[in-house]
Amino acid sequence: MTTLVICVDRSGAIGRATNVPMPVAGWEAVRSLVTDAGLDDPEDASVNCLLESLRVARDLRDEREESVVAVVSAESDTAVGADRSIASQLDDLVERYDPRAAIVVVDSAEDERVLPVVESRIPVDSVDRVVVRQARDIESTYYLLKQFLADEQLRSTVLVPFGVALLLVPALFYWFSAGEAVAGVAGLLGAALLYKGLAVDRLVAGLPERVREALYAGQVSVVTYVVAGGLALVGGFFGFLAASNLTPGSARLVEVVEFTYAAVPWFAVAGVTAAVGRLLDELIRDEGIRTPYLNLPFVIAAVALVVRGFAGYFLAQEAIHEPLSAYGMTLTPVQQLAAFIVGGIVVSLVGVKVASDVGTETLEDVIDAERDADGRRE
Repeated sequence: MTTLVICVDRSGAIGRATNVPMPVAGWEAVRSLVTDAGLDDPEDASVNCLLESLRVARDLRDEREESVVAVVSAESDTAVGADRSIASQLDDLVERYDPRAAIVVVDSAEDERVLPVVESRIPVDSVDRVVVRQARDIESTYYLLKQFLADEQLRSTVLVPFGVALLLVPALFYWFSAGEAVAGVAGLLGAALLYKGLAVDRLVAGLPERVREALYAGQVSVVTYVVAGGLALVGGFFGFLAASNLTPGSARLVEVVEFTYAAVPWFAVAGVTAAVGRLLDELIRDEGIRTPYLNLPFVIAAVALVVRGFAGYFLAQEAIHEPLSAYGMTLTPVQQLAAFIVGGIVVSLVGVKVASDVGTETLEDVIDAERDADGRRE
């Protein structure tokens, strides 16, 4: 049985350059066609496709396998007409040689689109795509860009932020200095990439549905979350006021520490309020209170104590705050820091004790649940 080595030219360049009726089959006929096509346009990639088909046929012949090399070239300018003309030429080759299989040689992605037409008539054993060596990197880059532009998700993730940034550049250069404009554009692009990279878009997209479900289910945590948000705003406001009341010319780091010292208690109360809301939801469901939810308020309070202790230590060292007094005894900054750290540890241990006594999960259950969650994410 014969193996047909077919050089496919969907663009019709070979037929137009040589004015030879298609299809062309046989070693000598294709060699003559290579000469005519090469003399007409030596830079045409179709010449390499013809030579590759001759090489493949020679290799098959050296392996004692009967083969016939052939060329099919489109005879129409329209896509449908080109494919139909190639299909007619393939039917002619099948009728003449009754091939067992075919090896298709192409030089572009456009030619590969004819592959289903060939497969509908002859079993295809291999597809040999020939690329000019000097243009291989350019060709690969082109097809990578083509695949990238065909992916709607990648286009929206990369091209849209860059397009918006480029549209903003003229306005930013008009209203601001060059440095401020570049910084603004860089910040916009960074925020957009992080928004997609950290999957914030999925979180935002699912937020309305989760809020709706929480409202319809009558969850207490909806109210406590709102209260927690308000308390966090109050904490930020008082922290800003405390930082602005410092002596003019204070170091920026001192202002940050003062903000932290004043805002941390409010942030801690906000976190505990939100955590208590989740605990109440667990109680209302009457499914038992899970250990992480029980331990969370104590962890928040412990962390807040430690952070406030360190902030107070730095401020006391700078003589911005007066040392704390307890039972008529004034504490040094180091003693004050130690007291806050011990308090945080004690609160954390109390939380562990309460969670182990009241919670419905053991430590092994929590660890197993975390492992199962990690396995599902992987």
